[in-house]
Amino acid sequence: MRAKRIATIAMAAFSLAACGSLSKQTPASQTSTDIMAGRWILAAPNAPTCGINFTGDPGVQQGALVPEGGCPERFFLSRSWALDGNTLTIRDDRNQVLAQLTFANGAFTGTSIGGTPVTLTREANPDE
Repeated sequence: MRAKRIATIAMAAFSLAACGSLSKQTPASQTSTDIMAGRWILAAPNAPTCGINFTGDPGVQQGALVPEGGCPERFFLSRSWALDGNTLTIRDDRNQVLAQLTFANGAFTGTSIGGTPVTLTREANPDE
């Protein structure tokens, strides 16, 4: 009887672990700060990449961001973000839209207001 309980608990634990790994695949399945909080890398053709640090309170769909030096176009003025479904909007210090990006295949992609294709990817975690 005890062995059966242990087996049942082990199966439940494995099932929950599998569910946890699947939830990392799409923004809609997590809270926005689970997805956005932390350092992301912004890339554009013919420009150096730059780091952007996203912040936000738990459970909200928006927050502040702090770009690092060397960002292309006007992304050095990035100050806020908002997530609506799979669409991320980045705004500048005057609340003007800099880009609207869509989440797919583990990254946000789209074009800046200036027409430049941009990609925003999570910084690789050296501990993983």
